[in-house]
Formats: sequence, C-alpha cells, structure tokens
Amino acid sequence: MTTQDPIYTNHSNRYDAMVSRQPDLYDIINKIRVFKNLDVLDLGAGAGRLSTVIAPEVKSLICTDISRPMLDILENKLQKMSIPLNWKTVVSDHRQLPIPDQTVDLVVSGWSICYLADASENNWEQNLERMMSEMQRVLKPNGTIIIFETMGTGYETPHPPEFLQPYYAWLQDQYGFDHQWIRTDYDFGSVDESIHHTEFFFGQELVDRIIQNQWSTVPECAGIWWKHL
Repeated sequence: MTTQDPIYTNHSNRYDAMVSRQPDLYDIINKIRVFKNLDVLDLGAGAGRLSTVIAPEVKSLICTDISRPMLDILENKLQKMSIPLNWKTVVSDHRQLPIPDQTVDLVVSGWSICYLADASENNWEQNLERMMSEMQRVLKPNGTIIIFETMGTGYETPHPPEFLQPYYAWLQDQYGFDHQWIRTDYDFGSVDESIHHTEFFFGQELVDRIIQNQWSTVPECAGIWWKHL
C-alpha cells in the first residue's frame, strides 16, 4: 500500500476527482452515530470525502492527514462552503495525534488506517495498537469510532486484499468492532472516463477489467467497522 503514498502528494487533484464519483456516506455515518452538533475528528481526511459530508451539521471538525496537498484541497472546499463551523486541518501521523485527551465525540476514518496496518509490514500490529490507543485517548466517554476500508475495487461482492485481511480480523476479534459492507461504485459515465480516472491509482489490472467488462460504472465494495466506547 505504501507505494501509493506519493499519489496523495503529487496527484492529489486527480485522486479527488476520482473519489468524487462515489456516493456520499452521510446516511451510513449518521445511522451509526448521529453527528449533529458533535465534535468530530476525521483521521486521514484527505481531500474531504467524509469531512465535506458531515461538516454542515457538526459542532467542530479536526481534519488530520499526512499529506498537506490533500488537506489544501479540503481547506479550499470548506472555505467555499462558508459554514459557520470551528474547523482546522493538521498534518499528522495517526500514531501521534496533536489533539488533547477526551475532546472529540466521533472519530471517522476513510481508507487511511490501512496504510499503517498492511500485514506485509513487520510492525503492523504495533502500528494498529498505537492508532487505536490514540483514537481512544482523544475520544470523550461514550465516543464512537467509524472506519471505512476497501473490500475490493472491480468487484461486485467483497474481495478484500490479502494483505489487509489480518487487520480486518483484528478490528473485530481484538478490538470488538461491529462490521458490515456496502457498495461504493464509481460512476464515470463512459468506459474511457473510467480508464482515465482510475489507471493512475489502480494500475493496468483494473484497466484490463474495465475494458473487458465495458464498465462505465466501476464496481467497488467497502467495509465499515464501528465501535461505541
């Protein structure tokens, strides 16, 4: 997974254009935890796939990410929304958050924790433990964690990457998260657009499947894990 890290710095606008073709996740998040008037941390906020959905209703919003270019896109979006909201963006590692103890009600994280919990890395368990400890530290009593991760791009039913399966198992078995999966398809409108928007990130294997299946809408599955403290 770490081979994609430069994309978030060098191709942040292309990445944002790609994920903007997915459905928003307002209803999913709000069903797990009603977020109106809550203090929220978006961990690995990127260009705001989750932040821009919840921002109009939350009390405050802290958006952390390791990539400043991604956060710059998010800042521009939030500024254009002209929301009377207490928000800030912070370049930060998930394992050491510059956030005081017990100051947020809800932590959301989309497609981000996986980069430090990739089982091909020898220290993934320690990374995950540190991230979980940090999330629990910043949460108020009765806080909630909601995590979104890939369950396979180019698949209509869950097909999680092998190197993430131990991480997913630990979320449920070691940390007591509940779990479900949903479809988060990319709607591009044409086969050519599908190729144009996905090749830089997913590579030739997905392009070949798009051509073979003539996908103008590229199927994707996502897993959702949540826990109420």
